[in-house]
Amino acid sequence: MNTIIREMMVNIRDFSRQKVLNQRNLFFFNRFLALYLPEHINLVVLRALSALVVKIFGATIFFNTKARRTPSTTKHVSHFEKHKIVVLIGWPLVFFYIYNPKQNQPAMRHSRRQFLSQSAAVAAGAGLATLFPFPAFASRRFMLNDTIHYGVIGCKGMGWSNLRALLNNVPEATCIALADVDQSVLDERAADVEKLRGKKPKLFKDYRKMLEMKELDAVIIGTPDHWHCLMFCDALSAGKHVYCEKPLANSIEECNVMMAAAKRHGKMVQIGQWQRSGSHYQQAHEFLKTGQLGNIRLVKCWAYQGWMKSVPPKPDGAPPAGVDYDMWLGPAPKRPFNPNRFHFTFRWFWDYAGGLMTDWGVHEIDIALFFMGATAPKSVMASGGKLAYPDDASETPDTLQAVFEYDGFNMLWEHALGIDNGPYGRTEGIAFIGNQGTLVVNRQGWEVIPETQRNNKGVVEYKIADLPDQRKDAQVDYLAEHHKNFVNAMQANDASLLKCGIETGAVAAINAHMGNVAFKTGRKVYWDAAGGQFKNDAAANELIKAHYQNGWVLPGL
Repeated sequence: MNTIIREMMVNIRDFSRQKVLNQRNLFFFNRFLALYLPEHINLVVLRALSALVVKIFGATIFFNTKARRTPSTTKHVSHFEKHKIVVLIGWPLVFFYIYNPKQNQPAMRHSRRQFLSQSAAVAAGAGLATLFPFPAFASRRFMLNDTIHYGVIGCKGMGWSNLRALLNNVPEATCIALADVDQSVLDERAADVEKLRGKKPKLFKDYRKMLEMKELDAVIIGTPDHWHCLMFCDALSAGKHVYCEKPLANSIEECNVMMAAAKRHGKMVQIGQWQRSGSHYQQAHEFLKTGQLGNIRLVKCWAYQGWMKSVPPKPDGAPPAGVDYDMWLGPAPKRPFNPNRFHFTFRWFWDYAGGLMTDWGVHEIDIALFFMGATAPKSVMASGGKLAYPDDASETPDTLQAVFEYDGFNMLWEHALGIDNGPYGRTEGIAFIGNQGTLVVNRQGWEVIPETQRNNKGVVEYKIADLPDQRKDAQVDYLAEHHKNFVNAMQANDASLLKCGIETGAVAAINAHMGNVAFKTGRKVYWDAAGGQFKNDAAANELIKAHYQNGWVLPGL
């Protein structure tokens, strides 16, 4: 705050010397007033601030009126100068509309939200909206005890898991709106929210209508992957903060579009790779950084999911009652409704998702690349297919191995549906294999498996200390921690606090999509990190692209 005040005073000093009304001065004055005044500021102080603004702007008007006339008495004035009389009148109106001295009540009875919204309304009415950038009025900054109003798009699976974790663990968060194409899901989740918080949210079949709610602060996107990009960009354009489920998108091109949108709008964006908020992953990372494992030559990532079974073929039919199936398809190719392509099992069809490679892959690949400090491979090759259930309805491979080549190490991804006996006796995890030992980490905890050697007496001994297994604290919900982190970042308006911001989500998703590209092409593909495409491979580069259908258009970069 002191920095802001000092910078504002310097700008006011320069302002009075130069007699020039510029956007920088206005920005700092706006920022100070809207964001840093105490909650119960005295009316006398507000009057004094108003007088200060009038005095400064009045001097500017007088100066410009005398100095900017040409011999022909025609003024050549800037956009700001055309509105200078509005500035003189507008700011007192803003203050005294809200802080009316005739009201028999303490000053600042209004909430900070009302202050921002009413100031913006008065500014618009006085013509100030076109003159001032009003950054503080366009997007509210949260105080620690402010209620943050959420909406959810896609409420059945992870959309609901995210909202439930949020509402059960973050008291300052509340859900005011739900959007879903399935009316039965809307009704069910509205009842669930009412049980948790005592009030039903507003319901929408079209998420775009929900985004028109001015009181909405943040959205959770829990839809199938093929919808993420459009909803993400629309939410940011509407001025909302965004929590988006993983994977970030259904194509590499969409990942790039979403990164550009996040940078353009400057809102807080958290991606749902919640392992980043797990304390035992952080502890494992700290151990890795000690160097005790020696040179790490290979990283293995895997997901063996025995509970995910075969998907028996089912005939096409009519969508269930209350389902807007055209809206569910959105930018995906037009197809008859089939229950296998709908709730949950949509992830096994290329139109909507990337199979287990992008579903579980982003979680594990994210941790692998984070620990190793890597972002993009030099090459990828993959092999697999429908080897467990060759005749079921799924399109994506139920068995897959992909080898990613990075500087100094290789990474092996493998997944299998229908079986649980993965590497190191674990259904999922990441193993960092070094010359002195191996670190294995998964959602249950982490352990170190030392390499052995014979000493000069011929006795087998460990190369490094055999640490006790480190178990996750069963009382801690990492998904809830991920949402707490998102709320903290929104309150601080500081993207550096995010555990899994847009770039982190994009790195994991893009790498996972590369594994699918290598599988689809059936050959080793080589990545050009500088150019953002595969080297000399038109077929692979075509698979980078998003192909929107049914009149939907991919947002621009």
